[in-house]
Amino acid sequence: MPKDSVTRSSRLGPEERAAAVETLRTKELDILVVGGGIVGTGSALDAATRGLRVGMVEARDWASGTSSRSSKLVHGGIRYLEQLDFRLVREALIERGLLLQRIAPHLVKPVRFLYPLTKPIFERIYIGAGMLLYDLFSYTGGRPPGVPHHRHLTKRQVLRAIPSLKSTAFTGGLTYYDAQVDDARYVANLARTASFYGAHVASRVRVEGFLKVGERVVGVKAHDLETGERFEIRARQVVNATGVWTDDTQSMVGERGQFKVRASKGVHLVVPRDRFQSKLGLLLRTEKSVLFVIPWGRHWLIGTTDTDWNLDKAHPAATAVDIDYLLERVNEVLAVPLTRDDVEGVYAGLRPLLAGESDETSKLSREHIVAHSVPGLVVVAGGKWTTYRIMAKDAIDEAVAALDGKVSKSITQDIALLGAEGYQAAWNKRSKIARAFGVHKVRIEHLLNRYGVMTDELLDLIRARPELQEPLPGADDYIGAEIVYAATHEGALHLDDVLARRTRISIEAWDRGVSAAPVAAALMAGELGWDAARTRVEIDTYLSRVAAERASQLQPDDASADRVRLEAPEIVAE
Repeated sequence: MPKDSVTRSSRLGPEERAAAVETLRTKELDILVVGGGIVGTGSALDAATRGLRVGMVEARDWASGTSSRSSKLVHGGIRYLEQLDFRLVREALIERGLLLQRIAPHLVKPVRFLYPLTKPIFERIYIGAGMLLYDLFSYTGGRPPGVPHHRHLTKRQVLRAIPSLKSTAFTGGLTYYDAQVDDARYVANLARTASFYGAHVASRVRVEGFLKVGERVVGVKAHDLETGERFEIRARQVVNATGVWTDDTQSMVGERGQFKVRASKGVHLVVPRDRFQSKLGLLLRTEKSVLFVIPWGRHWLIGTTDTDWNLDKAHPAATAVDIDYLLERVNEVLAVPLTRDDVEGVYAGLRPLLAGESDETSKLSREHIVAHSVPGLVVVAGGKWTTYRIMAKDAIDEAVAALDGKVSKSITQDIALLGAEGYQAAWNKRSKIARAFGVHKVRIEHLLNRYGVMTDELLDLIRARPELQEPLPGADDYIGAEIVYAATHEGALHLDDVLARRTRISIEAWDRGVSAAPVAAALMAGELGWDAARTRVEIDTYLSRVAAERASQLQPDDASADRVRLEAPEIVAE
């Protein structure tokens, strides 16, 4: 079925990718989005739902950069209140409510945090006033916020909720709500939703230059890294949504750009949930910023750091210093300290911050900028994960302003992601579904919170192939059906795509996915037509990645960690 017809497929597999590449090669687009992170995929959906002919290309996998390595929070940014950035906080809180209740209730969930108080009176008044303002802003979007308001707790109430806290580390506390999301899963779903609405999307297609007529950008030079083919993509407007690569992409046009993007490295640790007892997450103040301890299924996420990074952007590396810094900070409030032996996983990501006067990345802006840097090329940069939809809307508004004819306004505030419609009804039937398939209710809950109503498609796979309900070695939370589905429906082309992003095995498993890799590769091989040699390359490449990441995390500084991490090979074109 052609993409411009009314009926479309929700699959994003090899056939759909091939069809998308063919269209990119042969048809002029209204808008081409470069970059498949949260802002790029959001832009593709925004443009496609306005009725435009849209393409999107990503050099690696969806969300393989910053968008899969965040704190996995959908939040207003309570610390920005202290910086008096009320507009940013209000905008983010309105988006938080929209994501929780309308756009992706299957993927975005409320999470409750404690802010421990160390001074008895003034701090409670000061922080309490900020949280009250936070709550009030969350009601200004014309709908309820979707989470309860903040509460004051006594010292005894705090200890009851978090028995593992040092009793000397606080005098009381306040709790408030934000939300969390599997960032990489969300982006893959967003790309798939954009495809469903007509966007021609292809990962592993790298932009290597721009096409120009005079000063005007009219398209890009593209390289399909899967087939090795090079071709041109013509578009009336190109949107550069490449995050920390913005300056690199702009340099291909031969202009310096109106602003600079600096990369700030943020490192997170993954720790088993049983290492300390708590019903709440934690928000802790540090000398530079804040530290989150976030409940994450059977784990805790602890982060983040905030340091300048000027090395390889594709594979930012955590150092021993980064890991020790996070452990030291969290141990200041824990009765039984965490050690290196408690760390299951580590990941490092880069925030794209708009460069300013400050030398410290922790003081740079999280605001975003949209600019028509040269005719035919729109640049969107900065911002934060939570406000991706606003950034996408602003970028497409700017591109549309240069198109002839009347184009509809953005409607993404009313567009639910695939899997969202009917999610609550499916959730209410989860016990019945579990009984029908003879599986534990927890397994159905896991699937519903990852796929929403598309869980039916995974259950169909299990019905046809019962062995696919078996969990993966060393990663009991995930089953074989999810690996097959990632390859056939979610655009996964390589083993790393599945273990690092469609699932989070690479950070959640003690062995970082080493024992799951051969099983997952065999399942993907059956769907993607890999022979034994190709399957071996996929496994070896993944194992090399894991080894390089582990080794880099023992290094004392960024330069050493970067050098060690880059020793792992990349998957190359056939």
